Amino acid sequence: METDKFNYVYSCDLDINVQLKIGSLEGKREQKSYKALLQDPMLRFSGLYQENCSDLYVTCQVFAEGKPLALPVRTSYKAFSTRWNWNEWLKLPVKYPDLPQSAQVALTVWDVYGPGRATPVGGTTVTLFGKYGMFRQGMHDLKVWPGVEGDGGEPTSTPGRTSSSLAEDQMGRLAKAPDLEFLSDLTKAHRQGHMVKVDWLDRLTFREIEMINESEKRSSNFMYLMVEFPRVKTGEKPEYSIVYYEKDGDDASPVLTSADIVKVPDPQMCMENLVESKHHKLARSLRSGPSDHDLKPNAATRDQLNVIVNYPPTKQLSSEEQDLVWKFRYYLTTQEKALTKFLKCVNWALPGEAKQALELLGKWRPMDVEDSLELLSSQFTNPTVRRYAVTRLQQADDEDLLMYLLQLVQALKYENFNDIQGGLEPGGKRDSQGLGESSTLGDLDSSQILTAPAVPSPVPNGKEGVDSENPEQDLCTFLISRACKNSTLANYLYWYVIVECEDQDTQQRDLKTHKMYLNVIGRFSQALLKGDKSRESGNRKKKTERLQALLADNEKVNLCEIDPIPLPLEPSVRIRGIVPDTATLFKSALMPAKLIFKAEDGAMYPVIFKHGDDLRQDQLILQIISLMDKLLRKENLDLKLTPYKVLATSTKHGFMQFVQSVPVAEVLATEGNIQSFFRKHAPSEKGPYGISPEVMDTYVKSCAGYCVITYILGVGDRHLDNLLLTKTGKLFHIDFGYILGRDPKPLPPPMKLSKEMVEGMGGMQSEQYQEFRKQCYTAFLHLRRYSNLILNLFSLMVDANIPDIALEPDKTVKKVQDKFRLDLSDEEAVHYMQSLIDESVGALFAAVVEQIHKFAQYWRR
Repeated sequence: METDKFNYVYSCDLDINVQLKIGSLEGKREQKSYKALLQDPMLRFSGLYQENCSDLYVTCQVFAEGKPLALPVRTSYKAFSTRWNWNEWLKLPVKYPDLPQSAQVALTVWDVYGPGRATPVGGTTVTLFGKYGMFRQGMHDLKVWPGVEGDGGEPTSTPGRTSSSLAEDQMGRLAKAPDLEFLSDLTKAHRQGHMVKVDWLDRLTFREIEMINESEKRSSNFMYLMVEFPRVKTGEKPEYSIVYYEKDGDDASPVLTSADIVKVPDPQMCMENLVESKHHKLARSLRSGPSDHDLKPNAATRDQLNVIVNYPPTKQLSSEEQDLVWKFRYYLTTQEKALTKFLKCVNWALPGEAKQALELLGKWRPMDVEDSLELLSSQFTNPTVRRYAVTRLQQADDEDLLMYLLQLVQALKYENFNDIQGGLEPGGKRDSQGLGESSTLGDLDSSQILTAPAVPSPVPNGKEGVDSENPEQDLCTFLISRACKNSTLANYLYWYVIVECEDQDTQQRDLKTHKMYLNVIGRFSQALLKGDKSRESGNRKKKTERLQALLADNEKVNLCEIDPIPLPLEPSVRIRGIVPDTATLFKSALMPAKLIFKAEDGAMYPVIFKHGDDLRQDQLILQIISLMDKLLRKENLDLKLTPYKVLATSTKHGFMQFVQSVPVAEVLATEGNIQSFFRKHAPSEKGPYGISPEVMDTYVKSCAGYCVITYILGVGDRHLDNLLLTKTGKLFHIDFGYILGRDPKPLPPPMKLSKEMVEGMGGMQSEQYQEFRKQCYTAFLHLRRYSNLILNLFSLMVDANIPDIALEPDKTVKKVQDKFRLDLSDEEAVHYMQSLIDESVGALFAAVVEQIHKFAQYWRR
């Protein structure tokens, strides 16, 4: 059998650097005694006495026979809030063939003690090869020895894996619980195929092992560092183990008196193939134009071209496919979707070929606005092509443009930075944006820009540098000219760019990009001004009282009564101030504030202000949900979604729209089940289960909508506290800290559908549940038809500093594309969605071992 085979690779054959992943640090740090504080007063300013998790970092160094093999490497800086979690792969400066079998890696966790000084939180050491010469695989929890650096000596004084890894006061517990080392060895034996695999029993067992490990770690006096060693896998084959082997290690080195074979390096091996290059130039020369003009494909070629045209944006065309598209380029000019494929075939380094392509660009059937977004990605650098994409964007109305604005601001990273800076005019007198006389924004720092109090009112018919009707606008000029005519666009463009200006990661990593965004905000400020001149200590209750007192103090902040200004979260709403005595703080760790604004028309507008969270990931997901809602409505499908508004106003704070609702967890605690909640707030004698038909219909549709959308976006970490219900029947999700398939919980179900949600519909046999399934199929089919638009939007975000995209930016678009299953026909897609629902729901209701099954555990906290 295939599973009985042991797949391995020799360490001497892996000519690549060793990598390991630093995961999370668990446990509590023991604070020093009061005497130690008196002896060293600077100690109270160290990370040991911070309220939140201090900014720790980890160093890693390879040792052999007590001596270092290479210089140490360290994790990048990362700010923590509630737990230490680096989740970062470190590339060690040593390759597998250079590792002796005794090699071990010493890891040290450091805390910043003061200026230019760091102290060790603790250290740990682990050998890279096991006792049988196999390189370690998978995740390991390593015991951290407090207050010392990782020791690379032999034997080490800081072993990370030891059978006596618990303190002496834990020995009584250890006698009752299974030995952690014994469980680890059994798990390893199971992974290597030395045990019979029983699917349902294995899942229960591994879950129990995880709970034992967590319990023992929590009760231990030590801290534990989770480290992951890489796995070797190629294609569909099973994983390979790395076995230590030194090639020709046992052979004597022969003394050669004469060389039989002399190896001579070929300097032309990696150079251009002149024959292929000449063929390419001749095939695409100007002389081939007339002969290609009237060329028509036969039936087989036409089918092949249709397949190529319908490829998703991420598909790379082979050289044969590129030549085929070029050959029939005149035939394809009537197909707007073929334009992006044609432009990908062009070698822009050849002037003759580029000239032909640009001439043909003007004759091509105009492409859709949604497809033009692909031309603004990093793949297309030709300025004429990018300006053509902008001319297509000019056809979008303001409402559609707002849906793409977040990605278009990111697409500015792929524009010509000199053109953007060239559009900046010397300022006159210093204005509210910090622009000084005869200065350009390139000379300013971000602190001068970020002092802008608010976005000035847009010019009714403003012009930005050049004529706003000029069809040859670059992306920056276009965005600013459109924003100058619409206050909502102006508001969001301002905040989207300001966040990029403030992003310290971008500033340190790419100074040119940071300066470019400063230039954009400067040009925007100039364009707007051309047309219109016109934390406290104490508990939550005390903090709330202090917040209300501050808001009511007109002498200090004067926020009770102000001249009407647009609310950044919803610019169409003009506010006159805050109602101080209604301000409250929520119970979560960062204590977000609920603020109620008085609108100009007398209405009240509640918002949530969060400080300490980067809301850009939530902002992206809510923008995509809002877009999907609009696309579904365009297909006459209203799934009663709640795409509440989110606006990041910096990398650490922002606004969220407040929607009056109740967490499902609270509904279950107070009412017992979802149906009782609806019967209480929307009773009806004639409705299903005594509930208003409209409310039940809204509930079923919103469940279907969010199940499909959270599946496509790979939303993780779902529990009954981030599922909310309104009295009108709307169910919706909040808190999108895990997307694109990431999930902190093991064994996530394919669709985020809880047992309580299904019971709210009346169970699996009810009419409402069947309607739910039908709505899921319909929504999935409709959204698949707009997959190119959604994939293009994600492709423009790959360089944004959004956590779950920054982890694997090159795989972001592929992750979303895989969820659409574009390889299936519509009928097959319906069957696929049906199987996903059945797998998720069937697992929830399966009566296996007291009704605990693999996905049922997911919804437990």
